[in-house]
Amino acid sequence: MTLPSSRTIFLIVFLGCAGLICTALFMQYVMHWEPCPLCILQRIMVITTGTIALIAALHNPRELGVKVYGGLVTLSAVLGGMVSIRHIYLQSLPPDQVPSCGPGLDYLMQVFSLFEVLKQLLVGDGTCATILFQFLGLSIPGWTLVAFIGLAAIGIYQFSRPKISFR
Repeated sequence: MTLPSSRTIFLIVFLGCAGLICTALFMQYVMHWEPCPLCILQRIMVITTGTIALIAALHNPRELGVKVYGGLVTLSAVLGGMVSIRHIYLQSLPPDQVPSCGPGLDYLMQVFSLFEVLKQLLVGDGTCATILFQFLGLSIPGWTLVAFIGLAAIGIYQFSRPKISFR
């Protein structure tokens, strides 16, 4: 059995990320669940990972390029996973230890620099501790972490792939 080409694998990563974003948009616009700041950061990291994979699939690089793109996919997925872990941590806090809710993202973007906004988003707030949905004991950020682990594993595979077929 031959393994799929690196181009095919990158395309699968892109399609997986597109599916994750479609799911997030369905939850937001059909189910009317407003995303918290950490949800937005996780979406950004899914989009970043998917964009890197799409560029890699379109570029169809040789060995060094596959390693570079694989490393970038891994880095992006690991960073997204870190945001998911922070989100899961906030959801696990007792109600009296949850950070207070802060101003909305629109207000933060108007008043503060991008660095300050990112810093505030990474801290999270009370809205990030709300669990809207669980499936098999995992909340939405838990499932997003599972997805990021899978994406990182695929990126590591692409990075360390011993023999690459160019189809």
